Amino acid sequence: MKLNRIQVALASVAIIATALLAQVLTPRELMARTSASLDLQKVIPQKFGTWTFVPSITPVTPADPEGYVQPDKQSAKLYSQEVARGYSDGRGNIVMLLVAYGPVQNYRLKSHRPEICYTAQGFRVSNLFKSEVAYRDGTAPIKLTRLTTERETRLEPVSYWMRVGNDIATGPVESQMIRLKYGLRGLIPDGALIRVSTIGLSPEVAFKLQDQFIRDLLAAIPPGELKFFSGLS
Repeated sequence: MKLNRIQVALASVAIIATALLAQVLTPRELMARTSASLDLQKVIPQKFGTWTFVPSITPVTPADPEGYVQPDKQSAKLYSQEVARGYSDGRGNIVMLLVAYGPVQNYRLKSHRPEICYTAQGFRVSNLFKSEVAYRDGTAPIKLTRLTTERETRLEPVSYWMRVGNDIATGPVESQMIRLKYGLRGLIPDGALIRVSTIGLSPEVAFKLQDQFIRDLLAAIPPGELKFFSGLS
C-alpha cells in the first residue's frame, strides 16, 4: 500500500512538471509583431529590369478552405497578404509570381505550397527536386524546390521557397524543424512563400528563365526589405 502511494505521488509530480514545462516552452511572442508590416503591393515593383506587370495574367492561387477560421483574426487582418501577378520581359516570355505572407504558419499559408495548391486545382504534380539560385554577390544562394505541374495541355514548371522566421525552408519537414527551433526560444515565426512559374516552356528552359526573373526581382527590392524574401542569408 505504501509503495502504491509513493507511485501515485511520483506520477502526480511528473504530470505537474510536464504541464509546467509545456507552459514554459509554449511560444508566446509573434515575430511579426517585432517588425514593421510591409505593404507587399508597394514593395514588389510592377516594373524592374526588362520585366513589366501584365494585369490580364492571373497565377494559380489556392481557394479559401471551407469552414476555416483564422485563430487570430486581428493578426490576419494586420499582417496576412497575398500578391499574385504576371510579368512579361517584352520578348514573349511570361513569368507568374505569387508571394503569400502570414504572421504564423497557419493552414492558409500552407495551402499556398504548390504541391497542395496545384493538386487542389486539378493539376498533376511531378518531378520534385531541390535546387538553388545565386542572386547577389557575397550572399548565400536561395534554396529552392522545383516541380512540374500539368493539367490537360497546360504545362507549368514551378520554383518556390518558403521563409520561416529568418530561415529558408525547402519543404514541410524542414519548416517544422525551424518552427521548433524558434518555439524553444518562445517565438512564433512569421512566414512567406515566394513562387514563380511559367507556361508552355520545357522545364529546363523554364527554370533558367525563372532564375533570371528571381535575380532581377531581388535586385529591384530595396536592401532594407530584402530579408523579407531571403531571410538572413
